[in-house]
Amino acid sequence: MREKELCKIICQEEIAKDIYSMWLATPKIANEALAGQFISLYSNDRSRLLPRPISICEIDKENGQIRVVYRIAGAGTAEFANLQEGDMIAVIGPLGNGFPLSVANNKKVVLMGGGIGVPPMLELAKQLTASKTIICGYRDETFLMKELSSVAPLLIATEDGSSGVKGNVLDVVEDSNVKADIIFACGPTPMLRAIKAYAIKEGIECYISTEEKMACGIGACLACVCQSKEKDHHTNVNNKRICKDGPVFLATEVEL
Repeated sequence: MREKELCKIICQEEIAKDIYSMWLATPKIANEALAGQFISLYSNDRSRLLPRPISICEIDKENGQIRVVYRIAGAGTAEFANLQEGDMIAVIGPLGNGFPLSVANNKKVVLMGGGIGVPPMLELAKQLTASKTIICGYRDETFLMKELSSVAPLLIATEDGSSGVKGNVLDVVEDSNVKADIIFACGPTPMLRAIKAYAIKEGIECYISTEEKMACGIGACLACVCQSKEKDHHTNVNNKRICKDGPVFLATEVEL
């Protein structure tokens, strides 16, 4: 069982409108974390009991630090955005499973991130030794482009066409004729549903990191289940717990 710990904030900054980057000092989590896992952050306001799950963006094992990049989506994340260097925050992690790096050996990999599903693509790209291309989709304002482009070729799409291809990540695939043996993706459900359909059609192995509201974050409450092909051994029904069995799944394993 993971234990809650108090972590010191090393630095925090707003990197796009309502998008914040936070570095946390936590040697234990940094040492154990895998690309694609997440942490849960707790509010200091006792009226907000449930933690907020946030994907890990970068892992610095040498200095015992992790980075999260998140969007203000409510009162809890708005509180986090007001924290300063030196402040303490309660954290539990790392949680969930990561992307299966071993399946990408000697394969051409395409990483697809959409919206707040972009941040976990950074650590994933850093750890992948295979040939890789990153495709990111944004609503309008972009972020993390400098970091992403430093580790792999980067292609982008924006809904308003202000940067890159106008449209979504699959429009970039078509526009740039991107080929893949395997896809790793993270983003909103409509995007993942389209990527899954594309991967099945093209016969491409595909792993997706699903986004879902969570309660406990450790698999106990069954508040973040998704429908699966196989019965879950925990509940004996066709469900998977996103926080515990995921958030990364083989795309054909789950219904979206």
